[in-house]
Amino acid sequence: MHSVPANLAAVPGITVGQWTDRARATGCTVVLAPPGGMRAACAVRGRATGTRELDALHPRHVVGRVDAILLTGGSAFGLGAADGVMRWLREQGRGFPVGPAGVIPIVPTAVIFDFDLAPGSRADRWPSADDAYRACAAASSDIAEGTVGAGTGATVGKALGPRRAMKGGVGTWAARGGAVVVGALVVVNAVGNILDEAGRIVAGARGPDGRPADALAHFATGGAPFGSPSGEAPGGPGAGRHTTLAVVATNATLDRPALQSLAHAAGDALARRIVPYGTLFDGDIVFALSTAAVAPAGPLQVEALAALAAPAAVERAVRLARGIGDIPGLADEAAP
Repeated sequence: MHSVPANLAAVPGITVGQWTDRARATGCTVVLAPPGGMRAACAVRGRATGTRELDALHPRHVVGRVDAILLTGGSAFGLGAADGVMRWLREQGRGFPVGPAGVIPIVPTAVIFDFDLAPGSRADRWPSADDAYRACAAASSDIAEGTVGAGTGATVGKALGPRRAMKGGVGTWAARGGAVVVGALVVVNAVGNILDEAGRIVAGARGPDGRPADALAHFATGGAPFGSPSGEAPGGPGAGRHTTLAVVATNATLDRPALQSLAHAAGDALARRIVPYGTLFDGDIVFALSTAAVAPAGPLQVEALAALAAPAAVERAVRLARGIGDIPGLADEAAP
């Protein structure tokens, strides 16, 4: 008898594939729907997003299902990696039917800024369509965590500047209530610090002495954003560098307005572990997915399960991340 994974793939039919380039500190993570697609919605919580096909997630959009969600590094340059996901899905015959023309795969995509860890911090590498195609071909229910996929170049705690940060990454977890399953996968690349359940800083900004620094207090007392002596105006060098992307999936039957509410509820849960969250400089987005296989026990069951799974995924993302270069990760001590 196979054990049920405690990750996003605990939702039957969903698989996850990742492509990782540790040498160049970038990668991508694709969440594949079962054949036939899945209902989807999203909540945009940050104000510096980089996206593709988000309109297809609106409850009034003619497209009722999506075939995959792509999370990728490379900022806006990485959006082109979705072409590889579409190519793989089209080869499988998956997508929105358009008559004799065949199918058009629906692949909403969101990006993180991961150039801070590049050699020389240059915006000169990002996942390609071929890389995302490879991620699709490798998809399974076995999901690696930490410094992998879209979390390869992710960092957290950038309030005092990118060199005072720590490694973020990919984390995933699942919660169950009877027949209902909710899984979460989070790419943590936050300006804020990461807290544990008791509110203690797990990973984040490091002061001059190397000890944890309170990012929220830094901003509240007028501290300059991101280590800049003069601060940065909206749209300046700090804009869009601090994006947390989350996917919350369930087997519960939810319509798209309910999925949109689920995405917001999961975002509220993330804000309890990522402080601050959804800021002017973040591109934070939560995707909510449903395979619509079972009926939930009540109207709040799925949201409550998401509030358990999403924070656990956030903490796992940083606890399992290994450092790159001079940016340390919590998993470094466990490295051989």
